[in-house]
Amino acid sequence: MVVAGLARAYARRGLRVAPFKPQNMSNNAAVTHDGGEIGRAQALQARAAGLEPHTDMNPVLLKPESEVGAQVIVQGQRYATLKARDYAKAKPDLMAAVLESFTRLGNGADLVLIEGAGSPAEINLRPGDIANMGFAEAAGVPVVLIGDIDRGGVIAQVVGTQAILPKDDANRIKAFAINKFRGDPSLFDDGLQEIVKRTGWPSLGVVPWFSDAWRLPAEDVMDIASTTGGALKIAVPKLGRIANFDDLDPLSAEPGVSVDIVQPGCALPGDADLVLIPGSKSTIGDLADFRANGWDIDLHAHIRRGGHVLGVCGGYQMLGRDIADPHGIEGAPCTVKGLGHLDITTVMHPEKRLALTEARHIPTGTDVQGYEIHIGKTDGPDCAHAWLEVDGAAHGAASADGRILGCYLHGLFSADSFRRAYLERLGGRSEMTYEQSVDDTLDALADHLETHMDLDLLLSLAEEV
Repeated sequence: MVVAGLARAYARRGLRVAPFKPQNMSNNAAVTHDGGEIGRAQALQARAAGLEPHTDMNPVLLKPESEVGAQVIVQGQRYATLKARDYAKAKPDLMAAVLESFTRLGNGADLVLIEGAGSPAEINLRPGDIANMGFAEAAGVPVVLIGDIDRGGVIAQVVGTQAILPKDDANRIKAFAINKFRGDPSLFDDGLQEIVKRTGWPSLGVVPWFSDAWRLPAEDVMDIASTTGGALKIAVPKLGRIANFDDLDPLSAEPGVSVDIVQPGCALPGDADLVLIPGSKSTIGDLADFRANGWDIDLHAHIRRGGHVLGVCGGYQMLGRDIADPHGIEGAPCTVKGLGHLDITTVMHPEKRLALTEARHIPTGTDVQGYEIHIGKTDGPDCAHAWLEVDGAAHGAASADGRILGCYLHGLFSADSFRRAYLERLGGRSEMTYEQSVDDTLDALADHLETHMDLDLLLSLAEEV
């Protein structure tokens, strides 16, 4: 969030700004114009800087597939699926790719804003680190420490970080700032002075809580929250490995829409107008959890009551009759029964489809833009009821009565005309221009940081590398 605001603020000053995160961990990815994928947070930061997202902005992306393993994306493409110990062994090779991307990105920028990952004080992870102080050392860049006061104990966070860091790492930190302050910032004046006195680092300021942060696209699963907007109710089961859930952002921002994120162990609400099943990093595993939560029974009841259903990507696959994984991509080779609400079958293939996609909503003729990021091909009789057209070809599937829809296209609801038509069909209405609201919020965030941070001092700390 801070990097996005800084990117917009410095770009408005006329600088060529580029965001960079050496390593990110998220199943919420964005497809780039150079044919790869990066964390969605870096895509938002690129937008703030006035740039198209590029794979060099996030050269290592970790996409968790289980409690102990993750798919590793390097410079936009799948590198391997590794457990944590194996990933640690691969870090020296990955550092070369990270530095290559950083150098290439910097060649076209006046200022590169680098976001760390987690804490620089995890000294047990310092050997081989590519995300925080290890990268800063390898690239020869100065560091600014951001303390999160909302978690409590921020004085100990900042002072304690200096105390336990190796001397060279501590000397690399040039300043600090305090983020997410609630209330009167002057009440922290004494605390700020104590940090300056104990560390010798200058303060860049105390940044108050930015109340409109929810209007920006969510970074990861921790940011997903229910919103109470209006009479139209959309229920979203929170899958264990939910992925690419940016489809929810425009709906959550609508004043006339309530989005209910249904936690595991809770029933799908009986008064929902729409059940939206989102994408998944592990469709077969999340389908098993869907049934274990009793959501399959709730979904049957919802459909019997005349409710509408939309499945996107993994959710689309779940709605079919069968999902076959002959290559064992998600575990042991198997074929499982789907929820059976669409007459389609999905076969998983090792090749991942990554594409920025222009489409047309067939019933209304409205244009939509989105992206595809999935493995698997889907076919069956209900594909004859396709409701989208991509490059002249049918896309997606629908039940005969049109109340159950599925597709692979993420980002549909960002298109105002489509979102308006879709919500009106459900009895709701659209009252906003989504993309403009995101840009307005980025401008407001930049104004917020200009007011509360010393951006001139921050810029003076940047060094030629």
